[in-house]
Amino acid sequence: MPGHLAQGLSIWLHHSGAAFLPDHAVLLVADVHLGKAASFRRLGVPVPAGSTATTLEALGDALASLGDTPVKHLVFLGDLLHAARGRSPALGAVVEQALTAWRGMCPGLRVHLVRGNHDRAAGDPPPEWGIELQTEPWVMGPWALCHEPQPVAGAYSLAGHWHPCIGLSGGARERLRLPCFWFGDPAHHAVGVLPAFGDFTGMHPIQRRPGDRVWAVADRSMRVVPEAAR
Repeated sequence: MPGHLAQGLSIWLHHSGAAFLPDHAVLLVADVHLGKAASFRRLGVPVPAGSTATTLEALGDALASLGDTPVKHLVFLGDLLHAARGRSPALGAVVEQALTAWRGMCPGLRVHLVRGNHDRAAGDPPPEWGIELQTEPWVMGPWALCHEPQPVAGAYSLAGHWHPCIGLSGGARERLRLPCFWFGDPAHHAVGVLPAFGDFTGMHPIQRRPGDRVWAVADRSMRVVPEAAR
């Protein structure tokens, strides 16, 4: 879904939770948390298997959805790996094999990681993954790419970390919680937050402000949430 936040701020949104910056040929995803489900199972928490494969498949779909539009860079906005347990011999092998196979399908794509809090705890990805490490804020033209939402002078920040969602009425007293893109008014709150991309992540309700723009994500589609829906 192509859109403009303000003059010179063009961004395309995808129902997977990814965002594309057409002027820079950059695809952004936040909070992938590879290995999270496996880490929970290792601790005895009964959660579904296969989240890493599902997440990487969704990432491939997001790239494919752009068709002939060139994508030169993929940027993870922090929390690529969930925990140091994901680097253990057994768990690490599963994640590494899946990511190595995925990287083999897009060898010409430059991949970057803006370190997040979970990445600092888990440790940097191994060199063979071919991921270039960046420190926030990573300024790219009018954008500041971050993990933690934060204002950056002279730029519009794009971040993750919060796993934003919004509550919507489903009728008959039903209340839905949907992941969402949350963009502040560039004139007053020049920070946008992407939904968590990972298949097995929690969500946190946003505190919407006047002038904010919100897109809810559900069932491989998106919808603009008007301010009246706060």
